[in-house]
Amino acid sequence: MPLSKDVNGGGTEVDGARSTMFCSHCYQGGTFIRPDMTVDQMIGLVKGKMKEMHIPGFLSYFMTRNIPNLKRWRG
Repeated sequence: MPLSKDVNGGGTEVDGARSTMFCSHCYQGGTFIRPDMTVDQMIGLVKGKMKEMHIPGFLSYFMTRNIPNLKRWRG
């Protein structure tokens, strides 16, 4: 999720500061809410949310194709 679209302005770090890297749906208190989630599970979750919002499949592919490149999944 783009941080500009996050109603909370991003997740939080251990000290309570806003994360400039991760959204509030994924990251709270300096840890990931679902730390065992794989990149494929995240893509499926995001595509499912987009489907609920009636976003066409080709757009959901376009909007999720860079998820594997996010810092969370880069070694």
